[in-house]
Amino acid sequence: MSNFFESIPPELFVGLGGLGVALVMFFVLSQLEERTTARSTLRQLDDYQVDNQREKELLAPVHQRLLGPVAATFTRFSGKLNPPDYVEGVRQLHIQAGLSTDRVERFLAFRIVGFVFIPLWLVLALVVNPLGLEGLPKWIFAGLGVVIGALGPSSRLKGAVQARQKRILRALPDVLDLLVISVEAGLGFEQAVDRVIANVPGDLADEFTRVLGETQAGSSRSDALRHMQDRVDTSEVRSFVLAMIQADTFGVSIGRVLRAQADEMRIKRRQQAQEKAQKAPVKMMIPMVFCVFPALFVVVLGPAMINIARNLG
Repeated sequence: MSNFFESIPPELFVGLGGLGVALVMFFVLSQLEERTTARSTLRQLDDYQVDNQREKELLAPVHQRLLGPVAATFTRFSGKLNPPDYVEGVRQLHIQAGLSTDRVERFLAFRIVGFVFIPLWLVLALVVNPLGLEGLPKWIFAGLGVVIGALGPSSRLKGAVQARQKRILRALPDVLDLLVISVEAGLGFEQAVDRVIANVPGDLADEFTRVLGETQAGSSRSDALRHMQDRVDTSEVRSFVLAMIQADTFGVSIGRVLRAQADEMRIKRRQQAQEKAQKAPVKMMIPMVFCVFPALFVVVLGPAMINIARNLG
């Protein structure tokens, strides 16, 4: 028997061992894949009920199970450290950004984490100094972390608000044109808004969907439009809402008011485009002065300067 094993080449043992390891890994990965597929399928079932608490916890994503307790701890502290007026302002910004108000506490927790991160970053940048920076670059590196920790969450939230307002303002003239056509064709305002929701998807359509939902729930059209004005908070939407409320109050034709608003929005869009076009040459001066002109001077004046240096030498 020993002679039989000795006659087998070592490469065969290595191949058999590798095949065994590959089979074991395939079996383990297939089991993990089956469990992952089953859990993802169960998450898609709305009426699925899990009796075991352990199974309920395992159905949650991995990042939620790992970071959930930490986020809950910071959330409890964030409610105590921030004044009520600031929390209400953050909630209003989340509404204007189209985000759920359930994320307000998470935002406050991230803000506390950012302020906790600042002294740790200063110790890392100024004392430990892993990059070996000296002088001004060292202080710039430290100040960058301070700015990110203090202003990062707030600037990101305000950026989301501004991006959503730009999308709404970009879609507003087209929506008003469609409202004018629908109202002049004989539809009521609610039916025209429903037509807009079906044909122009986007953030503005979502706002009109909420307006229709509030009116169907029993709220007046004026109150629903005022709520939309608070959620968007732009001068163009404020002007549109004011015109619609005045039309309801004084009995003016909605079609005439909508046409006037559509013409005004088109004029404002044209003026904004002209304003941006006039600002373009001024903004182009900075890259031209610091990037284009130096290279142009090197190409044009470089050979002449070399010849002058040679002749003087």
